[in-house]
Amino acid sequence: MLADFQRQHTKHSSLDFLDHITLLWAQSEDRLTAGVYESAKIMTDDPDSVSFCVLAMDEEFQCDIALQIHFTLIQSFCFDNDISIVRVSDMQRLAEIVGDKAEPLEDAHCVLITVSDGSWEDPALEKLHLFCEESRRLNDWVPEISLPER
Repeated sequence: MLADFQRQHTKHSSLDFLDHITLLWAQSEDRLTAGVYESAKIMTDDPDSVSFCVLAMDEEFQCDIALQIHFTLIQSFCFDNDISIVRVSDMQRLAEIVGDKAEPLEDAHCVLITVSDGSWEDPALEKLHLFCEESRRLNDWVPEISLPER
């Protein structure tokens, strides 16, 4: 049992790092969309271009019914369109990772990674997809991962 816990903890730690690297890589290639409304627009206009979704929760989420409804709709859309999705609990840290240093990101509650030619075959993204697939088999439909500290 301890070995299973250690394997799972190691898997999540490496996934946390992998998620961080994947976000930075997608950002460098200008393939990130941040913001609930901006993400919904991309999902509506070109759902086939969306490869991965990160939903970030914070204190605001618990009190904002509209945001909770948006999350439910985004999750449903992702499930219906076979888009892998994860949840992170630190919206501020996600904003730091994907935001521009000169201009703070106002809404990082939803971040999408879109694809360009050939990017479907990215090994880091593929590992994240496999993790999400495995989590769904274990009835963890929107797995939560931690973003690494600075």
